[in-house]
Amino acid sequence: MKLRNALKVAALAAVAAVPASGQTAPGGAQPDFSGIWEHANPGFEPLASGPTSLINRSRRPDGTGDGLKLTGDHTNPILKPAAAEVVKKHAELAVNMGAPNPHNQCWIEGPPFLLTNGPTKILQTRDKVVILYQDNSQVRHVRMNAQHPAKVTPSWYGDSVAHYEGDTLVIDTVGIKVGRYSMVDWYGTPHSEALHVVERYRMIDYAAAKEGFERDSKEHNVPAGMPVANPQGKYLQLRFTVEDKNVFTTPWSATMTYRYGGTEALDWVEQACAENPFWYPGKEADVPRAARADF
Repeated sequence: MKLRNALKVAALAAVAAVPASGQTAPGGAQPDFSGIWEHANPGFEPLASGPTSLINRSRRPDGTGDGLKLTGDHTNPILKPAAAEVVKKHAELAVNMGAPNPHNQCWIEGPPFLLTNGPTKILQTRDKVVILYQDNSQVRHVRMNAQHPAKVTPSWYGDSVAHYEGDTLVIDTVGIKVGRYSMVDWYGTPHSEALHVVERYRMIDYAAAKEGFERDSKEHNVPAGMPVANPQGKYLQLRFTVEDKNVFTTPWSATMTYRYGGTEALDWVEQACAENPFWYPGKEADVPRAARADF
């Protein structure tokens, strides 16, 4: 299985250099997102102003968010009353990185929750973008310069289409399935099948990334020696917008400013959650199980 996964990654990497169709940056250069990109859990960087993601109300002595006790701010005005109650209840079980969620229960993580997944790798091909997430070996397939079908059948990752706007890759996702542990973030914020997520990826220099790293350091325990730029001295930043008329009072946005994690194939290892399912304290994780055999 590991060899098979390695061959798949190698094959995708081989076509990653093929120019994608669609709009490109001035001068015809397509943005290059190659490399492995990393971000501290539990993820989102709330914006300095405007409707934005929840923060952790549990803080360490140094003022940063306590990642081992996730208490989402249920008073955030983006939440409708019913959603606020879900977040409040989720916080009551906030031990060992939170109550059960798709990450610690080994379930598929739909966007935007998936954006907090461990090391990330973006492979750009002519007709699609493939995004690899190391934790639980998850893969998203994004169609370039396409439209959503008139009727979308909900799926765990949703239906994603993309295009380039200058130096920015824009991914639009709808039709994200609702399941047992479906949530927007690590604070238990729910979503419905009306969820709509737009991601905007671009490479930035340190001056532009610094503000994002500072917001990140207030919420997460950023490792010493970070951030690290790639050989071109660039950083990857994702700004995404979320809307769901059944859960949120307004669309809201946040960022993820990624640190460079290398390029070598050996830096990318398989991490199978179901092989280590004792993350949630006191009992085994609720690993997905098939109702019938596949053969």
